[in-house]
Parts: sequence; structure tokens; C-alpha cells
Amino acid sequence: MERIVQQVVFDQPKEIRLKRTAAYARVSSGKDAMLHSLSAQVSYYNQLIQSNPDWLFCGIYADEALTGTKDNRENFQKMLAECRAGNIDLIITKSISRFARNTVTLLETVRELKDIGVDVYFEEQHIHSMSADGELMLSILASYAQEESYSASENQKWRIRRDFEQGKICSIRMLGYRRTKSGSLEIVPKEAETVRMIFSDYLSGMGKQAIANKLNEIGIKTVNGCEWTTEDIRRTLKNEKYAGNMLLQKSFRENHITKRKIINNGQLPQYFVEGSHPAIIEQHIFDAVQEHMKKQHEQFTAPQSTVASYPFTGKIQCSCCGKKYRRKKTPTGIVWICATYNTKGKKYCPTAKQIPENTLTDLCCKILGIQEFDADILEQQIDQILVPKPNELIFLFHDGHTISTHWKDRSRSESWTEEMRQKAKEDARKCRP
Repeated sequence: MERIVQQVVFDQPKEIRLKRTAAYARVSSGKDAMLHSLSAQVSYYNQLIQSNPDWLFCGIYADEALTGTKDNRENFQKMLAECRAGNIDLIITKSISRFARNTVTLLETVRELKDIGVDVYFEEQHIHSMSADGELMLSILASYAQEESYSASENQKWRIRRDFEQGKICSIRMLGYRRTKSGSLEIVPKEAETVRMIFSDYLSGMGKQAIANKLNEIGIKTVNGCEWTTEDIRRTLKNEKYAGNMLLQKSFRENHITKRKIINNGQLPQYFVEGSHPAIIEQHIFDAVQEHMKKQHEQFTAPQSTVASYPFTGKIQCSCCGKKYRRKKTPTGIVWICATYNTKGKKYCPTAKQIPENTLTDLCCKILGIQEFDADILEQQIDQILVPKPNELIFLFHDGHTISTHWKDRSRSESWTEEMRQKAKEDARKCRP
């Protein structure tokens, strides 16, 4: 008798895939109230996502940004990177204006996320970017948000320009002064002493670098808490506010999208207000400094047509301070030297060392496999030359590979010029009895 066996197959339970969900929050200023709002948003989204059984919590990305028009929000970019890596399916955000006020940026970002299967849900507008009419609604609403941003920007510009016309200053951050609640400037005595010292030292013959070194050595910081540079000293000496006057609207913002700062070279009217506040520097001293700076500029600035560029210009970089090497004529010949070492001294860049130009050309010939130095071949193949420590160079090629090499210091006889040898002979002859 034939035996019949019936096979029963049980269906395996299907694995339920949770939607990987993240949230994005942003506030537009660093005020305490706004930071509290950011904290509240983070807490809200944390609870919202983790309480939904269909969602898998993938983090909260939050930025404190000055404006919604910029694309360089750090955590926003990190969130996009996670989406591109396939780690997020859904992003929840409060509103379009929190995500981006620039229509172009918004649509580009949403379309990119849509292409890789990431949905963005805007709570206030009840819009899913993956829905059929999502992009149309986003385009309309984002245009409105952008226009609102433009209107707010224009109103702010109008208010600032009216203040300029009346000789009022909106904000200030400079050594020696602080702005009172009424909008006027008052002197900060201790800081004012530093300003007077800078002007006095400059008129006494000290250079801008020497003044910066002096301030750094005695522990005086800039108004931003940084070490002084020659540019800081130059700006201080040129600032008309120290003589009690104000030149308003020196710069302006390009537009409400980029907010790029542009120097006002006549595009907009400027306003000069004489005697607007107490002076730290007397007018005749300020004028004398301006005249001295003008003479220094004329004396040491070569005409544009005579400024030379050399094969190694901009290519050699010091790994100690990050500055470029510059070409310098010395009694023993042409050398390349770290800009920091040359202007500030060994104390500020202890590992830098000047490199004879003929040593550089010889090493390039060896590295590039050529008999005679060729500036065109150098430019075609070498992207950068790093100086990690004394007597060591790293050549970075355009194709990404590197070659390290060492060089030896010149002997004393090699570093002597013919003129130096002749002078030594004459000195020796004079010393003979």
C-alpha cells in the first residue's frame, strides 16, 4: 500500500522594516531665548520619533545659524551626508524657513533627497516632499519665504542708512571704545592706553611688525582676544574713529542671499561725521601718522609692473607656521625663507630655515629627473613643496604622489661670494706686520 505524505510549509513571518527617521532644527541667532528654543526643538523631536513604533530614531541634527540663507550649516551638511550614505529614509523639520529660505537651495536639496529615496516632512505646511504636489507647493512657499527675507533685509538697510545720515553708529567692536545704551561711544581707559602706545611707537620709528611683537610679548590681546599682526596694527593706525570722527558705510552687503561683505568704493554714499565722539588720539598726531604711512607705502611699494614672480613663488610652505616661503637677497646669495621667520624671527617659527635657491633648483632637477632646471616642468608637475623640518623637503605632485628628500647646508667656503673672499684677503693683508 502506497504511503502518501503531505508536506506542510509554514510561511516565515516577514521582517518589518522601520522607517529610519531623523529631524532637523535650527535657530537664527545666538540669543539665550533662541538657544532655549533650539533645546526645546531637539527635545520635542527626540520624543516624537522615539514614540512612533514605525520609526527608527536616527538622530537630531541642529544648527545655530545667523541666517537661513547660508549653505554652510555644519550639522545640516552632516545630515545630508548620512542621507547620501543610505542611512536615513525620512527627515522631519518644523518649516520651510527652518530648512532653507533660498528657493534654489531648497529645491536642489529636496530634489537630490527625493532621487535617493529620502522624504522630507515640513510640519507647519503639512507637506511631504515625496508627494505628487509636494515640489509645486514647496516652490511656491519657498519663494514667499525668500521674498520675506528680502523685505526684512531691505528694511534693515533703510534703517541703517537713515542712522548713517544722522551720524549714528549701529554697532562697534574696536579697541578703546564701547557703545553705550544711547548709541554714543565712550572711551575704555585701559584699552585707550594701548591705542596711544601704538600711535606713539609708530611715530617714534617702530615698524608695524615690531609693534605687534611688542604687544604680543607683553600679553596684550586684540579686541577679539587674538595675537596682534601687522594688519591689526595697520587697521588701528588708519581708523579715523580714534581721532573722534566717523566715516560711515565703508562696506555693505551684496544681497540678502549671499550676504557677502563688499568694500564701498563709491557704489553707495559715505557719510563723514566730524567730532562725533571723544577722541583718544589728537587730530594732529593722527594726521602725522597718516602722512608717515603714506611715505612708507610710496618708499617700499614697487610699481605693479616691476613686481617679479619666480618659479617657487607660492609653492613652498612652512609646516611649522603654515606661511609661504619668500625669496630674499642676502650677502651670500639668493635664499628662500619662511615669511614668519623672516618678519618675526626664530622665536615665532623655530623650525624654519632659509634654503639657498641653487639648492632648490638642484633638488628639483633630481626629483624631476631633468638635467637642467625648467620652470615650466616644475609648474606642470609640482603642486607644492612642504618644509616639515630643517633640511627636509616634501614634493607634492599634481597626480597625488609625494617624494621626500634632504639637503645639506652649504660649507662656509661655498657660502662666500667672490667679493667676500676678496675682502677677507685685504683684511688679512692689513693685519700682517
